[in-house]
Amino acid sequence: MDRLNALVLIAEDDPDDQLMLHDAFTEAYPDCQLNFVSDGVELIERLTDDSHSAHIPLPDLLLLDLNMPLKDGRQALQELRANPFFAALPIVVLTTSSSDEDKNACIASGADDYVVKPSSFTELLHIVETLQQYWNRHD
Repeated sequence: MDRLNALVLIAEDDPDDQLMLHDAFTEAYPDCQLNFVSDGVELIERLTDDSHSAHIPLPDLLLLDLNMPLKDGRQALQELRANPFFAALPIVVLTTSSSDEDKNACIASGADDYVVKPSSFTELLHIVETLQQYWNRHD
């Protein structure tokens, strides 16, 4: 049976994008729990704090924007993949960059997927609906 109540951590600094992602997840998976962080430093702190606490589970999926303040998504991705504790954490890069160089670098650094942010809510909803594959792969 599919788990529709996954815990998804979203690293995104743009409040409008946060709202659109919240709305898309709410429509696609109303029981999904979302947590947002606004920069790479906050992301690493949240995950490393959580990893040292037995009662706080790791997210089932991390959506990672590349262009964030303090520590960008590229740096955060490399740091997370360098830590064996996060090896199984599904990480999907969701960014405005359509650069092949960015995509290839992220995949080489351990991202599970690389998705360019769409221009419409309908397209975003479709993307969100496909993300369930990442949190169901270990069920």
